[in-house]
Amino acid sequence: MSRTARDYSADYPLQSNPEQQPDPYLPRPSSIHDRVQLGQGTTFLPGPKDASISHLISHVLEHGYAILPSIFTSKQISLANAELARLSAQHSSGPASQGGRNPFEGFNTKRIYALCDKSRAFDPFPIHETVLKLNDYFLQKAYLMTSYHTVVIGPGEREQEMHTDDGLVGLPRPRPLMGIGTMVALDDFTSTNGATSLIPGSHLWDDTRRPTREEMIPAIMPAGSMVYFLNTLWHSGGANTSDKPRRSLTVQYCQPWLRTYENFTVAQGWENLDVVPKKLLQLMGFSTHEFMGYVDGRSPRAGVEMRKRRLVEWALGERDKGKGKEDKEGEAKSKI
Repeated sequence: MSRTARDYSADYPLQSNPEQQPDPYLPRPSSIHDRVQLGQGTTFLPGPKDASISHLISHVLEHGYAILPSIFTSKQISLANAELARLSAQHSSGPASQGGRNPFEGFNTKRIYALCDKSRAFDPFPIHETVLKLNDYFLQKAYLMTSYHTVVIGPGEREQEMHTDDGLVGLPRPRPLMGIGTMVALDDFTSTNGATSLIPGSHLWDDTRRPTREEMIPAIMPAGSMVYFLNTLWHSGGANTSDKPRRSLTVQYCQPWLRTYENFTVAQGWENLDVVPKKLLQLMGFSTHEFMGYVDGRSPRAGVEMRKRRLVEWALGERDKGKGKEDKEGEAKSKI
């Protein structure tokens, strides 16, 4: 079978084995009694706990974050920085690639969104094994990537507004964990170049507790490292008082039943999705959670192939219409 004619429903099934999986339309036992509450700020449903990262899980439970030092290779970082330089030189790289559009993005901070559509050099960062194991514990199965872009804080940039990444969710604390935030250091993160600042333990707070700058600490770490944090943790981008920009990536994940910040299924080019790692496609939303996210009764990946065929048929039809119009105009002119 040719690649274009392949049945992608086997790779991204709505229900891969009906005999082994429960009917998604039937009521299921509630898992609410399995939820864990952290202080007065966060609740979540624990997933499988991999013994190799138990120390990281314990740190996140207590402090709301963990630093994963030097988990990416120098080759991966060098390639990402080279691609970042190439994309930054192109004004077509996005509306914030030359500078932020509001105080939250940072007027002296450059961001390039939809990275998965712009270079395969950025593929390894969202699917690192340790990060996925952490997500498997803190998020529900089939979680998604909600945002993935560069963050380059230029010299002179001010501190970002203190915030939590679930700030758009209008639910009181303690509230369910909606997602995970990460920052990948493409340069060393220092106390002067805009390292992400956070407040340890603030994921335990209730709604009456407000953050202060004095409580924040910078996530100091070498290039190739990642800071991983719950999205109920108070944090912000730091001020860059140095004379050089601070380059980084942010990868954010969310529960499988939430709407993502970035619409990756539209941002990602459909020309050749087969070159994108399968796990990354799943994170981008070319997947389903139970029956959520289907396309005309199909998996999203199969739906893309359906749409591509229809677009080709439409384009051929438009071409034939144009050709027919030209033929009629030619006949009219010949009669004159």
